[in-house]
Amino acid sequence: MRSERIGVDIPVHHLSLIRELWEGRVKTHRQKQKKEEERLSRSALAKKLKRVEVETLQCYLERSALAQLNILPTVNKDNEDEDRKFIFELTGKKWMKLPEDLQYMTYLKEWHIRETRIPEIPTYIQAFVDLRVLDVPRNGLTKIPVEIGKLISLRELNLSYNRLSIIPPELGDCENLERLEMTANFKLEELPFELRNLKKLKHLDLSENTFASIPICVLRMDGLKCLDMSNNRLKDLPEDIDRIEALETVFLHKNKIKRIPLSMSNISHLKMLVLSAEELISIPSKLADDPQIKLVRLYDNPIHADDEDETVTDERDREFMNTYLRSLEDRGESPER
Repeated sequence: MRSERIGVDIPVHHLSLIRELWEGRVKTHRQKQKKEEERLSRSALAKKLKRVEVETLQCYLERSALAQLNILPTVNKDNEDEDRKFIFELTGKKWMKLPEDLQYMTYLKEWHIRETRIPEIPTYIQAFVDLRVLDVPRNGLTKIPVEIGKLISLRELNLSYNRLSIIPPELGDCENLERLEMTANFKLEELPFELRNLKKLKHLDLSENTFASIPICVLRMDGLKCLDMSNNRLKDLPEDIDRIEALETVFLHKNKIKRIPLSMSNISHLKMLVLSAEELISIPSKLADDPQIKLVRLYDNPIHADDEDETVTDERDREFMNTYLRSLEDRGESPER
């Protein structure tokens, strides 16, 4: 007997609508959080997704709207037991260079530098051998020093919303890196093969760049669980994509992908696959029918067909989309990843 496919087709409205919702109601999160949870629990389609999966999906779908409003998901930090002297924070357009004393504070474990005019990371960063988090989004960075390869304790690296076009091969020496974010560098279209050495990497975000294919080094990242290559220039996927055996969640929407290779159905840990439906022609039946995989197809235009059988007109999908849009109205911050 054919298994029931767990699939979700979600029409995505124009960003201007989402922006209006955020601007009008972004401060009402705490007051309406309980009410929103009740609405989600009543959604027939949402019940098919685990809570953490719904929150993950919402977080990624909201990314562009957050960027327009200058509200970005921040790195999760539990500093309750962490002495503040080990954390360096710097924010503001007035900063055009780092404080000179910073080079002597080699005991630091975290750098959080956001929305400054600092164009590059200094080479003396190699002395910060205990650094675990390097969070430097929205600084107009144009290059990363090769000395970054000396940061063998680094666990999280956020280079999103900068102006990077080249990633140094030495980054592959950061053998303990678990999370790497490089969203929206725009001119970034390839990665050095040396990044294949990042065997402990679990989360890789390459969304909103200009990749024409999935980098070969990514196919060698044995521990990768979450891959986001949405909003790039992908037209097809490699036939050996099943080499990423640990992969659980894949975001490929806002590309021009027409077919999904049969090999993707061989990834035994796969739980969620997000695609744009407009260009999609072929999906392996083994993948589409697997009740353990949430197959999410996004439509850029929610009103694109008159056929009553089209998934976009399905009542349950409309209910989920309404629930999702209401969540944008009510939340004042993105869900935790």
